[in-house]
Amino acid sequence: MFDVADPAVWIALDEAVRHSVRSSADGTWQRTEQGRTPTDAQLALALCQRDGRIRERALGEVAGRAELLPLVVIRCADWAEPVRDRARTRWAEAVTVETATALAPLALRIGIRYRGDFAVGLIDKVLRSADREALLPLLTHADRTVRRFAHRLAVEEGFLSPAELARTAAQDEDTVVQGLCAEAALAALAEGNADDDVLEPLLAARNPRVRSAGVTALRRAGRGERAVGFLGDRAAVVRACARYVVRRSGGEPVEWYRRRCAEAGDAALSAGVVSGLAECGDRSDAEVLWALTSYPDPVVRARAVGGLRALDVVDVRRLRALLDDPAPGVVREATLALVPSARMLDDGWLLERLAVERARETRVSAFRLLSAHGGLVRLRAAVALADDPDDRLRNWARQSVLRWHPTADVPPGSAEVGELLERARLVDAYRLKRLKWEAGLRA
Repeated sequence: MFDVADPAVWIALDEAVRHSVRSSADGTWQRTEQGRTPTDAQLALALCQRDGRIRERALGEVAGRAELLPLVVIRCADWAEPVRDRARTRWAEAVTVETATALAPLALRIGIRYRGDFAVGLIDKVLRSADREALLPLLTHADRTVRRFAHRLAVEEGFLSPAELARTAAQDEDTVVQGLCAEAALAALAEGNADDDVLEPLLAARNPRVRSAGVTALRRAGRGERAVGFLGDRAAVVRACARYVVRRSGGEPVEWYRRRCAEAGDAALSAGVVSGLAECGDRSDAEVLWALTSYPDPVVRARAVGGLRALDVVDVRRLRALLDDPAPGVVREATLALVPSARMLDDGWLLERLAVERARETRVSAFRLLSAHGGLVRLRAAVALADDPDDRLRNWARQSVLRWHPTADVPPGSAEVGELLERARLVDAYRLKRLKWEAGLRA
């Protein structure tokens, strides 16, 4: 009636029968007890019954019925101790390499339940004593929990070679499996051993953690010079590992970054090189980064602005000009750098950038910086966007009005505050009266 290989259907069957208002299993079990052998279907219903006595008696009839072992695995975590003990006895009698492999996905799902670790423990014990061929279906299983279990067992028992571990780390989609296999592959790599079957899959992996493991392994393999090629990697963790290996090999990464970034006309300059300079450089490198804020590649420009922020080099005048950059990433980075100095920016200049014809990223940036001003400036900006056609910007502005409170720099009794609150039309009469009272106005 259903896919018996799918763990979910057995769990669903168990829950459906147990939670049904009335099941025919009671009557069916009484009839079959009178000298007739129950069928698999009748036993399946009895094994799921809410009455623990029926479940316990049904477990006495499952010997030799491999089709019902999934329900025996479920009963191994039963809340009733007599049922649980009998199910565990039946499972211990029936478990083989084949049944352990077939029912591992179900057992792992049941294993997260209270007292649900027994079935998984037996499967683990059986598979450890089997050969590696028994694990192959689990190593490529669609369920990532099953793959994690199988790879952890395979690593501990040494079922996979370093090359196989490296390929799995590079190809598997699950980050836990990737990390587990990458670490195991590195641990198996002997000092001074330049095994391309291990290194190359790791270095070419898409996942940054796996690539970083491969880069770290270059030093052990005696190929530290190759780490230079990863100094400009797109991932920060890979760049950090590459710098470590280069330094241990006698190189100086910061000088390499400086030379690369100084070649501002180089069309092949990558964003990772710019970030790398900011990560290991100092404030003396600021002028190189400033020069890159006009680089043709928008990603390089954004990384340059981010690098200036990381080095705590903030020139408000120069950064303000970048708020009109056509690249959203550059505008976002410039905004992040300017937020702590927002009060140094002319609020009138920022209000002009709230106009509908401006680029959306510029408008968002202007509103964020105006909000950082606080006080009356924040209220003006929020009211200006209270009816904006951009849904997200409009909702943000309206929430800003509702959460506004006068600050120390707002003159008590300011008529402008009253006009702005009336224009917003976003608060009920009580809330409006409260805000006006806080601002020193008569309601």
